[in-house]
Amino acid sequence: MFLKEDSKGPGVIRLQKQLKKLGFNPGKIDGDFGPATKAALIAFQRSRGLLADGIAGPRTLTALKLAKSDALPSALPAATVTVVSKIFPFTPVDNIRVNLPYVLNALRTERLGDKPLVLMALATIRAEAECFEPICEEKSKYNTSPGGHPYDLYDFRTDLGNHKRGDGDRYKGRGFIQLTGRRNYEVHGRAIGLDDRLVQTPDLANDRDIAGRLLAIFLKAKERAIKEALLDNDLRSARRLVNGGVHGLERFCDAFAIGSRLIG
Repeated sequence: MFLKEDSKGPGVIRLQKQLKKLGFNPGKIDGDFGPATKAALIAFQRSRGLLADGIAGPRTLTALKLAKSDALPSALPAATVTVVSKIFPFTPVDNIRVNLPYVLNALRTERLGDKPLVLMALATIRAEAECFEPICEEKSKYNTSPGGHPYDLYDFRTDLGNHKRGDGDRYKGRGFIQLTGRRNYEVHGRAIGLDDRLVQTPDLANDRDIAGRLLAIFLKAKERAIKEALLDNDLRSARRLVNGGVHGLERFCDAFAIGSRLIG
């Protein structure tokens, strides 16, 4: 159930009563979800560290003790090969057919099946690996200096956890999300249960299953910030949260727009 501004009825009355009971005055208890109820709900959401969108969805209702499950509606069934191929108009359909299940399974495992995060995952892949396959980052002026050895501009990027010659090549971007830097390989490798295996064998990041899990766990770590950016329709900021910049922003925005229309 979702209650939002302009909702009316007994569900809104229950919401208003509970907000008032908890010290967040929604004004008149009238079953009419107006501005005062929205303001009280946002204040409650902020107090509990929830996404402050002014919408009483499963997670907010559960926090209010008005629902037993905080599971969000899943958009995963709508992300079919046919639909995703329209989001990736320049990608071989066979690539999508082979790799999409790994991505969807990983999102399901991390409880990222709601529409905003499904769109975020697909748009990220479109920006980072439009071929819809786990791949290695290509050499470019951004990672390799003129006449330098491959990825030398990453070698001493301490912000990425790199600290010696060869680290740039060893921990270059890989996978669906282009995981980059020793620190990311260590932190996110451990997060998906690989201990230090990903640091020791970085090419594992291009395994389909592992690449899907790394994409999901990376998005999970930034879920709240991503949703806040998307709440403001700020796709540039959402992209920065994953990429650190705006590389591939045009593809990202195009995929997000197409997906928004096609995925319910």
